[in-house]
Amino acid sequence: MEQRPQRLGALRAALVESGFDALLVTSLPNIRYLTGFSGSNALLVVSSESQPVLLTDSRYAVQAGDEVGDHARVRIEPSSLWAGLRETITAIAGGSRLAFESSHLRYEEFERLGDLAGRWYWRGSVGIVESLRERKDPGELLLIGEAVRIAELALERTVGEIRTGLTERQVAGILEHHLRDLGSEGTPFETIVAAGERSALPHAQASKRELRAGEFLLIDFGARFEGYCSDITRTFALRSVNAEMQDVHDIVREANATASGGIRAGMRGRDADFLARGYIDRKGHGDAFGHSLGHGIGLEVHEGPRLARTAEPPLPAGAVVTIEPGIYRPGWGGVRIEDDVHLTSDGPEVLTKFPRELMVIG
Repeated sequence: MEQRPQRLGALRAALVESGFDALLVTSLPNIRYLTGFSGSNALLVVSSESQPVLLTDSRYAVQAGDEVGDHARVRIEPSSLWAGLRETITAIAGGSRLAFESSHLRYEEFERLGDLAGRWYWRGSVGIVESLRERKDPGELLLIGEAVRIAELALERTVGEIRTGLTERQVAGILEHHLRDLGSEGTPFETIVAAGERSALPHAQASKRELRAGEFLLIDFGARFEGYCSDITRTFALRSVNAEMQDVHDIVREANATASGGIRAGMRGRDADFLARGYIDRKGHGDAFGHSLGHGIGLEVHEGPRLARTAEPPLPAGAVVTIEPGIYRPGWGGVRIEDDVHLTSDGPEVLTKFPRELMVIG
């Protein structure tokens, strides 16, 4: 079922509730969510009454028509999109209370809004569209599910080719090659491949360091399918594993299972975070888990809702979130196990199926 009319309807209702006549949308993921347009240069004006207007340039004249259809009026601007914005907002009947996305507007663009001041009153807004995006509709779930499938199959193929002596960058290259072959549009973030002591760096960049026997190999990556992301992490042992490595991995795996099985829609983000953090803390490694438990995924790999110690808002039914507990010991190594979980009204549905046991590879 086509969901764009429902999305635009929900946004209009939110605008009326907030007292706005229209919203200037500058976030490209938000524009894609509302209209289907996937280009790199666009503005979108959504009013509480009239048809939305998408402003873009001549490079996207054909693409915009194909992707947007009749869900918005496409306006091709020959020079600057901002030059056409005045005429667009002038056509809003009786509209004077206009909102802009303050989280996505550069200062130089904000100054352009000052040039449009007069009878229009501009006010910043935060999260109006993002809050709608947190609840995934059936079509979005299918696309995320396909991104998960591609990622897991690519990882399975990559694991069979990993050998000691390869560099982290070579492993990342092998994985990204398989992602492309399997239909990924690219990677939603820079692939993390970290071996040995570097696996203790939660956001390590793949380097020229070679893989060695008897150490961890952490791989954090994702696929992108028709704009939607997956985000998966698994930690492997190269050639052999000792008792200490197995013990740390077992703790993280159990923390992952505890959170993935216990998380519920309606739960506060901080309480979801504590499901895993509390277990790791009871095992004596609380100081080694520094980052938050997870985040929403969709058109962006990091979006709402948040699963963190400071996250008070409840988790909405329909969200897809990551569950990614970790233990990191500088100079020794680290373990992270990350899954993508759909929060249904009946409980959590873990979308990722790749084995979580400590696999010895290479």
